[in-house]
Amino acid sequence: MPSLSKFLADNPDLSGKEADWLQHLVGDWNLLSDLLRTDLVLWIRGEEGALAVAHCRPATGSTVYYEDPVGTVRSAVTGDPEDPDAAADPEGAEIARLLAGGEPTEEPTPIEREGRSATGVMVPVRKNGRTLAVLAAESPDSDATPSDNETHQRRLGVRVLEMLQHGAFPIEGAPIPPRRGAPRVGDGVVELDEAGVVQWTSPNARSAFHRFGIAGELTGTTLAELSTEVLQSRSPVDESLPLVLMGRAAWRSDMQARGGTLSLRAVPLTQNGTRTGALILVRDVTELRRRERELITKDATIREVHHRVKNNLQTVAALLRMQSRRMKTDEAREALAEAMRRVSTIALVHESLLQGSEEAVHFDEVIDRCLRLAVDAASATVHRAGSPRLTDAQVEVRTEKIGRVGTIRAEEATPLALVVTELATNAVEHGLSETGGTLTIRSERTGSHLVISIEDDGNGMGAAKPTGLGTNIALTLVQGQLGGTLTWENRPEGGTAAVVDVYLDPLTL
Repeated sequence: MPSLSKFLADNPDLSGKEADWLQHLVGDWNLLSDLLRTDLVLWIRGEEGALAVAHCRPATGSTVYYEDPVGTVRSAVTGDPEDPDAAADPEGAEIARLLAGGEPTEEPTPIEREGRSATGVMVPVRKNGRTLAVLAAESPDSDATPSDNETHQRRLGVRVLEMLQHGAFPIEGAPIPPRRGAPRVGDGVVELDEAGVVQWTSPNARSAFHRFGIAGELTGTTLAELSTEVLQSRSPVDESLPLVLMGRAAWRSDMQARGGTLSLRAVPLTQNGTRTGALILVRDVTELRRRERELITKDATIREVHHRVKNNLQTVAALLRMQSRRMKTDEAREALAEAMRRVSTIALVHESLLQGSEEAVHFDEVIDRCLRLAVDAASATVHRAGSPRLTDAQVEVRTEKIGRVGTIRAEEATPLALVVTELATNAVEHGLSETGGTLTIRSERTGSHLVISIEDDGNGMGAAKPTGLGTNIALTLVQGQLGGTLTWENRPEGGTAAVVDVYLDPLTL
């Protein structure tokens, strides 16, 4: 099924701004659906008749649609329009009439949806005097007497529906509220008049304000005055809060005091361009904000831990470098240099974890640094391409990276970085230290399957099997910690390739 954006983009009757307006309506029409306790269906002109392009179910009542109506086409008749015996479709005819610019009927009409009786109201969606679409509000029939809460909310919904017909809803220029913590009708509703005086509050709204510390009857008072007494604290106050509490701006703001937090959203109600009141949606987000603060604190703590571990590892590497300079034998100096390189590789992973907000590593950046580290820490007979040559006898080693690894878990990044560094260092020292050439890391990832090939174009290893501490470390990490395989093979064009084949654990966000 195409998306709403696809439906609107393919419709030649709608300009770009008109399509954006309908997108804005669909992004905020749950307010209208919850107030009226109705399903909402948006109809636009199609090639074969009216086309349903969006649907919204109420969170405060029952739905009349078990199957999504998006994609349904309605015309003035059912069946073939050229067939004289085709039956008339009153609903399709009414949608077509409204799309053509007709005025809506005020009385709801009885309809049937999926074998159940329901009531429907159709209104035109207009902008700048032009009808862009038709909105159908449909609710199941009920014999129960509506409660006082339902009656007030429905009355507010009718006022918003009238604004919709005159192009005043959704409110132009109002920011779309963030989804996280955004209040809805079921959380609590407050009705204000044009002066900001409370006319009615839903039970959930009264409970939220009482928990916040505002006691007593709210009706006949202003929220701004009542909140001033509670907000006498050192906590900073959002500068848009007074406008929201008075219902003068279509905005969303948080009000925090005494350890509690309320999320407030104002929707000004207008008639003929004049503000006649407002409704305030309110939600108690105290627990949600507390958890957000805990996550922020946890994230900061984890970053600090990675920062300190990186610094400590760099200190260890520096100490090993100093110690190696005091060694009198080449074997001791090489052993300390290899240990320093391995510690530096682990530090690279922790430094990468400092850059992101998740416990995951963008491993391609680590590979770049592992390549440089492997060549720079290799034998003194080589130098990296682009770096200064220390002696005329040095050979040049070029580095190349093909393919992408992407993001992997921090637990797998450390052993994989060590493996890549060890294999790259071995390739330089045993394959390229005398002839020079190109060191290539080729990565292929399909889902969780990752194959990394570390290749050189040197003399090749022939029939000999790779040995040494670095080889044993790489084998142990690949087989033990990563649960994969490590194989060596001679390249047909010359040189050696070490192939790491592993299956990574999926990232959990």
